[in-house]
Amino acid sequence: MTGASRGIGRAIAIALGAEGACVVVNYQSNHGKAAETVEAITSAGGEAKALQFDVSDGAAVEAAMKQIMTEMGAIHILVNNAGVAVNTLTLGAKDADFKRALDVNLGGTFHCTRAALRSLMRASGGGRVINVTSIVGEIGVAGQGPYAAAKAGVIGLTKSWAREYASRGLTVNAVSPGVIDTDMTASEMSETRKAELVKTIPIGRIGTSDDVAHAVVFLSGPKSGYITGQVVRVNGGLFM
Repeated sequence: MTGASRGIGRAIAIALGAEGACVVVNYQSNHGKAAETVEAITSAGGEAKALQFDVSDGAAVEAAMKQIMTEMGAIHILVNNAGVAVNTLTLGAKDADFKRALDVNLGGTFHCTRAALRSLMRASGGGRVINVTSIVGEIGVAGQGPYAAAKAGVIGLTKSWAREYASRGLTVNAVSPGVIDTDMTASEMSETRKAELVKTIPIGRIGTSDDVAHAVVFLSGPKSGYITGQVVRVNGGLFM
């Protein structure tokens, strides 16, 4: 479970732990937040451990996946959630902005899946890959071009992998959150802007991290075995 130290990633990790999964909580730098996620899982009776690595570093990902398989025997579920928001208009964008958006959001998804594939294909009952994309990658948003490109790329990888590995019992799906109430959203969006957005959401509220987690848990389980290559939108009807 990548990017699981806070926000949507933490909610997914806790939800998977509650369902009996032994969760590896990946983080890049904030050990304290990752430890809080582990504590939330273990205090509820689940199993979890924190593991630091940068998903944009292919070699680091390969080493981490080998460590996980050595210590735990196999990887049955992979949730690619790690991401970074890059907000910039194209004329003001730096090469580093574009590269960072692709390296983490798209490259990280690629690196982690490639490194875990052999284990996932051997999973009893079929392996599961769930990629967290974004409504931004589906509709485009002014000022978020690099992020939109990366998240759209995640959808392309999802569909390609679904076709490549369906014969091996592996399902690959994406979850596409809309406006979700997280620490990042709170820091970047005023209450006035939130109120304006709510008026455009048919369900009439901003989503929660748990809303996304519920969808991921379903796609991770045995009842989703005939679903692959899909983008499940968790956005309250904002984009249909």
